[in-house]
Amino acid sequence: MVIAFIFVFGLVIGSFLNVCILRIPEDVSIVTPGSHCPRCQKPIQWYDNVPVFGWLWLRAKCRNCGLPISGMYPLVELATGLLFVACYMEFGLTPTAVKWLFFTCLIIVLTITDLRVRMLPDLVNWPGFAAGLLFSAAVPPVDDPASGLVDLFYRTPPRPVQGLLDGLLGAAFGSFLLWAVATTYKRVRGRDGMGMGDVKMMALIGAFLGVRDAFLTILLGTLLGTVVGVIVILLLFLTGFHRKLAERASRRGLGGVNALRWAIASQYQLPLGTFLGIAALLVVYFGPVMMLRWSQLFV
Repeated sequence: MVIAFIFVFGLVIGSFLNVCILRIPEDVSIVTPGSHCPRCQKPIQWYDNVPVFGWLWLRAKCRNCGLPISGMYPLVELATGLLFVACYMEFGLTPTAVKWLFFTCLIIVLTITDLRVRMLPDLVNWPGFAAGLLFSAAVPPVDDPASGLVDLFYRTPPRPVQGLLDGLLGAAFGSFLLWAVATTYKRVRGRDGMGMGDVKMMALIGAFLGVRDAFLTILLGTLLGTVVGVIVILLLFLTGFHRKLAERASRRGLGGVNALRWAIASQYQLPLGTFLGIAALLVVYFGPVMMLRWSQLFV
């Protein structure tokens, strides 16, 4: 019964996260007006707004004008419900669970927003960063890097202060590392490889996770992005992405059709923030298991 309640609660929160995902990039209030169809402007009735099930019984169309309803809505709601259950199963009913539930909600909003509109809003990043520091003061990161600094001064500050330092170190490490990579890429390639939104997002993630897990997030996120990016580029090339454009360019003597198609496909960019978000959730929910398996390799 507890798991069922938490799952339903997660579905409801997921419905609210959908509102944030849609409205925050447009600089629209997430409170008013109520849910409505963007075409006919008719308010959505409560019985049509039930998470997941409303989308199913409406057959993914507006009841009034028939406008298709994106599958993003039930997927976000379902993912949120499942992650809420995973958080309960991993951390129980504890302050730690509250911290990671809040973090999960922030990451879902950033991950899907970056995927949809290639944007990581400051309205989420900066308040999330502040919340991360406050949560780290209450529930410190696992690796506790601040303890090493404390030993240098031969004083032990209160635990909340030490947790706050852990969060600050994680935020500084994560954001600076990503900024250094972005700056190096721009100098070598002569163009931007990522935006500053990714750097701000890593400050948020580092404030929650600390130094070690911020590093794991960047490592895993860039690995996922690289693998998926290569697969997407290959699929674009194999499915004839912009073939007509390449043929026109080839007729003008700019090169062979296949070479031009590959050059066009290889320029396709995926949002790094989406992969950082996925990696951060993997670190939170599977990090302890991964670290245990890793340590067993050296026993």
